[in-house]
Amino acid sequence: MIIKTPTKFFLVSGNSEGFSLLNAFDGALLASGVGDTNLVRMSSILPPNCEEIIPAPVSLPQGALVPVAYASLFSDVPGDVISSAVAIGIPKDSNRAGLIMEYSARAEEDVVVENVKKMVEKGMELRSRAIKEIRAISATCKIVAIGATFAGVVLWD
Repeated sequence: MIIKTPTKFFLVSGNSEGFSLLNAFDGALLASGVGDTNLVRMSSILPPNCEEIIPAPVSLPQGALVPVAYASLFSDVPGDVISSAVAIGIPKDSNRAGLIMEYSARAEEDVVVENVKKMVEKGMELRSRAIKEIRAISATCKIVAIGATFAGVVLWD
């Protein structure tokens, strides 16, 4: 099967408390705008010439297969602070692929965002690609009972 290369992307994030770990994750997906789709987890390459859709999220068809690179974390330890983030390295040469990195931790949001941006810098350096811009999005949650965070880059057409 040949799948068409996406030409657009957008960033999403959300957090939620829930009845169970899975319910909390589902709530975080709903909060991010992708909860009624079938996420297809992908590795972390942004196709060349991909354009960002702003504002996000896009209204996706219910049940659609949606390619996404994402970070998520959940906890059932009251008082835990959990955070998830994704970052995209957009290359100066738009004909080259960009890079998406994902990171989650039991840490404050700014720590997770700083780390994931550094991961993008190192990954683009490994590829010898100059960075035009780094875009990031994140979510954090201080756990009351059971909670989850989610941050993703959705590829779309």
